[in-house]
Amino acid sequence: MQHFNLIIDKRQVKYLLQKKPAPPNLKVQLKLHKIGIPIQPVINNRTALAYKLAKYLTNILSQHITLHNQYVITNSTNLAHDLSKLELHENHSLITFDIKDLYVNISVSETLNIVIAKLLQNNDSQIAQQVLILLKEILSQNYFTFQQGIYQPEQGIAMGSPISSIIAEIFLQNFEDTHIKHLLDTRNLAFYTRYIDDILIIYDTTRISSYTINSYINNIHRNIKLNPTYEQHRSIDFLDLTVTCKHKKLEVDIYRKPTCTDTTINFLSNHPIEQKMAAFRFHITRMHSLPLNPDEKQKEWKTIQHTAKNNNFPHCLLQKLNHQIQNKVNHTHNKKKHKIWTTFTYHSPKIRRIKNLFKNTNIGIAFKATATLQQILIPTTRIQTSPHEKSRIYKITCKTCHKAYVGQTNRNLNLRIQEHVRYIKNNDPRSAYAAHILNCRHEYGNITETMTLLKQINRPSLLLPYEQMYIYRFSIETITSSRNNVRMNTIPCSNFSSTHLTYQLDTNQYFRPSVSPLSTCILYGCL
Repeated sequence: MQHFNLIIDKRQVKYLLQKKPAPPNLKVQLKLHKIGIPIQPVINNRTALAYKLAKYLTNILSQHITLHNQYVITNSTNLAHDLSKLELHENHSLITFDIKDLYVNISVSETLNIVIAKLLQNNDSQIAQQVLILLKEILSQNYFTFQQGIYQPEQGIAMGSPISSIIAEIFLQNFEDTHIKHLLDTRNLAFYTRYIDDILIIYDTTRISSYTINSYINNIHRNIKLNPTYEQHRSIDFLDLTVTCKHKKLEVDIYRKPTCTDTTINFLSNHPIEQKMAAFRFHITRMHSLPLNPDEKQKEWKTIQHTAKNNNFPHCLLQKLNHQIQNKVNHTHNKKKHKIWTTFTYHSPKIRRIKNLFKNTNIGIAFKATATLQQILIPTTRIQTSPHEKSRIYKITCKTCHKAYVGQTNRNLNLRIQEHVRYIKNNDPRSAYAAHILNCRHEYGNITETMTLLKQINRPSLLLPYEQMYIYRFSIETITSSRNNVRMNTIPCSNFSSTHLTYQLDTNQYFRPSVSPLSTCILYGCL
């Protein structure tokens, strides 16, 4: 990463490295609302080697590439208001498309050509080249693990990677500018919009047929295939909306999938009230934000009330929330104050006394529940880390004479003890511990018998101070425990520039002085 000095500050390099990388794990979810119940692959890419770098490069691409988002909608509320303003006639019809397996079928080579062309429009050629090389390397790391095996797809971009969304958006917007725009210019299509991989089209049946649209759009690219859904009775479902043509206008209603249930967090459960009300806050806000006719709004309100009753919510609390949201929607010009948010664990309602202390500040308190279904039903698979897999300050003890050595390391203790053992087997007195074993012909043991982790330090700059602290502490213990018998020796060690203290520990755990000149390896110092 040091070769990308124009886009990555050298001070940020250490924050972009994954400390413990692991192949992302593939899981699947069932799409119960679709015919045939297809599977939805889900990959958590947070453990991947290039995850942090991909997240950083996503921000770089957003700064250096301008995406116009001409045909993209951000949410269903904005779409509903746009549709309600359209004026149609009886020859207009509706059709939706769903892009099949978008991430898997995106051509990486074509997308890289699009990216470099957009980068060169407003950026220096050297910056564009560095971005391109780094992007190519990140996109090549597309792999996952499944049932003890590691797999790499033959094409496409990585699912779950933070950079995949902007790469897919760059590819699709170029796809639309090249092949869809002229259909809108010739008015064969009256309206076109897209939300990620879902497309809504309104077309004039006197100019073009649904069969022609489907045939044309599925033959543009060899990898990109779209599944059409045709309107029924002048109505079609798109996102969470039902769009219907009535009297040369479009009306919208709220659409719920067949798998939708009326189950929310029960009001009697031990959860923060904010989390209990979150679902109803969303439903009521959507009801007031969408341009629904009075009958549809009243129908939605009854549905919300029915759901609240089934989950033991007081009617008065729901009415109060409804009035609050209605006033908030009608006064959208009021700007929120910027808040700094922090998280507290919710154990009981008494914790709200702490929240009240921050009432008149710009600090917002969010609660984290402790009794979730995932915590109750799914057994924990967290692997307990052995103390020997940690690093920092350690002590090695000789099995024969019980002399010990304090040292420091930035690496795994297993690796460090293996180095000492390798020096002993190769008759190489490179380390103080190996020199003592070889010179005294003493016995060495495994990591559980001879090595002890004294302190784990997260900041490398504190290694030396903590090492010296332990050396000093053991020295004081030596003087205190054997004041009348201990003779302190200061012996220079050839492996180090400084002098070190020696001690010997007998079976009664008392410190005694070293008597042999060969014991200079049993020193407090750094390895």
